[in-house]
Amino acid sequence: MNCYRPILFVFLIGLSYGQDLKKERIKDPKKAFYFSLIPGMGQVYNGKLLKSAIVIGLEIAAYNACLNNLDIYNNYENGNYPLRKHRYLEKRNKYTWWVGIIYVYAMIDAVVDAHLHTFDHLMDSSLEHENNKEIKNED
Repeated sequence: MNCYRPILFVFLIGLSYGQDLKKERIKDPKKAFYFSLIPGMGQVYNGKLLKSAIVIGLEIAAYNACLNNLDIYNNYENGNYPLRKHRYLEKRNKYTWWVGIIYVYAMIDAVVDAHLHTFDHLMDSSLEHENNKEIKNED
């Protein structure tokens, strides 16, 4: 249970930096990337709390499965296990890959989400309004 405390602490810190939903701010993809170095915090920065909880939960599950299979592999002679010893090493390797894949996916998701943050607002505005904005920016 002690291994969850740092993760919970980081998650709560991330929530404290969460954005107010009434204030529509443009999300910075670079900031989203830096936040995403800690699993789930890029999603918190983008205001996607459910997605953040899912990413953190998947990371914890994969990490625990990795450690569990490593423990079985190291103490195989002391127990009665249904699989042969090398299978637990293979399973440990598989879950280690999953930890990395989930981590990289969460980073990419946070950056893409930050880039697309204003997409709905952009699609709701008229083309004439956007064209006028571009003309003003060129002057």
